[in-house]
Amino acid sequence: MTIIYKTRTQLVVEILREQIINGEIKAGQALRQAALAEELNVSRIPVREALLQLEAEGLVSFEPHRGATATDLSSDQIDELFELRAMLEADLLTYSIPNISEESLEEATNILEKYTKAISEVTEPGELSLLNSSFHTCLYSGAARPQTQYLVDILNKNADRFIRMHILGTGCVAQSNDEHANLLAKCKLRDIDGAVSILTKHILHCRDEIKAFLIEREFNNK
Repeated sequence: MTIIYKTRTQLVVEILREQIINGEIKAGQALRQAALAEELNVSRIPVREALLQLEAEGLVSFEPHRGATATDLSSDQIDELFELRAMLEADLLTYSIPNISEESLEEATNILEKYTKAISEVTEPGELSLLNSSFHTCLYSGAARPQTQYLVDILNKNADRFIRMHILGTGCVAQSNDEHANLLAKCKLRDIDGAVSILTKHILHCRDEIKAFLIEREFNNK
């Protein structure tokens, strides 16, 4: 068993990221360093460092006279975010398929089975999101393009709150699961064009679903 040690900053990042993603910290809510430090029983230094990291992930913004706030959830952000994902993840998959190991494909199969079971058990969105991310990362494992993977990880951290909101708002995950199964089948056949086509449509379909959900929510909140 590997023991993973985390710094105070890492722990604060994980706590605040989770609270922003699951909606416990609302979009536009001020993030007061002193209050957070007291709440989390740490000094202001790891809080400040955590907020800067979350800013780099697009989850926090620093505004004049307001300090740090959780970034707004807006339909205007969706296109760029998901189109960047589609482009970069297609690149990763293209490089990965010729080199992906049978062990990684087997791992992806196991993750997909867990995802399917989690859907049937109405598992909370955070676990579904984690399984989704693990599945995709597994399929990209043969790419050997760490800088691209790093950028994808950042984009996915920002997209995760939209995805969780979508799951909570509509529960629409069955189609996503079918797309995952078709994607995995193409990867096992080493069909690069077929897999990339399914992946791109999968990400952009997710974009369209989330964008429609947010537009409807914004309209209803007027």
